[in-house]
Amino acid sequence: MNLLGYLRASLLAALACAVSWVGAATELRAGPIGLPAGVAAALRFSEPFGLGAWGLSAGMLNDKWQELARKLDDDRVQIALCDGDREGCVSPAALRFLAIVDQGRAREGRARLGEINRAINLAIRPVSDLVQYGEEDVWSSPLATFSRGAGDCEDYAIAKYMALREAGLAADDLRIVILHDTRYHEDHAVAAARLDGHWLMLDNQRMAMVEDVDAWNMHPLFVIDDTGIAKYAEAPLPVSARESLPSATAARGVIATADRPLHTAMD
Repeated sequence: MNLLGYLRASLLAALACAVSWVGAATELRAGPIGLPAGVAAALRFSEPFGLGAWGLSAGMLNDKWQELARKLDDDRVQIALCDGDREGCVSPAALRFLAIVDQGRAREGRARLGEINRAINLAIRPVSDLVQYGEEDVWSSPLATFSRGAGDCEDYAIAKYMALREAGLAADDLRIVILHDTRYHEDHAVAAARLDGHWLMLDNQRMAMVEDVDAWNMHPLFVIDDTGIAKYAEAPLPVSARESLPSATAARGVIATADRPLHTAMD
């Protein structure tokens, strides 16, 4: 996939506005040494790749995620109904999805992650949005993807994200990461799961899971979880700064950013 139309100057201006807004708050806790309090308050942490991320409150990607989140809620209702009554389930896609979730539930730790990564990689055929829908950048819910049996990289990532959640992983240990692959000069999406303090990348292009610190060819751009979407900072924070800041759940940004449309090529 390609991320086009991003204006660096607009983003920097938005960040400056956000820092000013946070800095003007009447109650503002001091940030760690070396970080202005406003910057600390606007960042969220504990993300894959050891980077802070600016939470986005507006923009095209935020709108797309909010729309998808509503579809995921609908999927969860259908999956819960089918999970409670397999024989009465009217959704073949939900049954196929639940079969993979069942395989994951039967395992623990890294084996659970690996099982779901492998099973979804095999269950979905890679097809671009342009070929499948006649348009670019369609984010499909897992049941829509399983109904078609095909999708591109973000469809794999979304399905893995939801399957791992259904299999018992905590929401705070799951992410979808949009990143740039420096080998092939294209953008890509993967699911990320935290195990024993380490983030593992669940990629549709490989069966083996790679830890974020070993994904040397991946430059992270955006990160998504149940609370929304955030833009990665350009450089890692010092370890001392990361340790003294609140968790990802507690430190959400309030930044509106320039739109950066997500166009998906075949992954």
